[in-house]
Amino acid sequence: MTESEFEAGLKADGYNEIEKLSLDPRPGKGRHRHLFAIRGLVLSGAFIVAQESEPVTYGPGQVFAVAEGELHDDWIGSEGAQILVGRKYSKSRGGES
Repeated sequence: MTESEFEAGLKADGYNEIEKLSLDPRPGKGRHRHLFAIRGLVLSGAFIVAQESEPVTYGPGQVFAVAEGELHDDWIGSEGAQILVGRKYSKSRGGES
């Protein structure tokens, strides 16, 4: 899947904030929630997400997702990571969808 195909899919699914992020290596932030859903495509490096179970490492070409309000933690691997990420706000939270 190309970046443009992934971005088109995000837009079609109502993800209205889309950006490419270059992230430095870091440990987890601690378990937290967002007031939006997240879907991301890893372009390089490793992005690690722990939701209900053990952490899952996502590498280049893999897609991760975290539902709105879902308790999770995330880390950036030792090489750093570049991701293309979309955020979708629900109507009930006052965002656009």
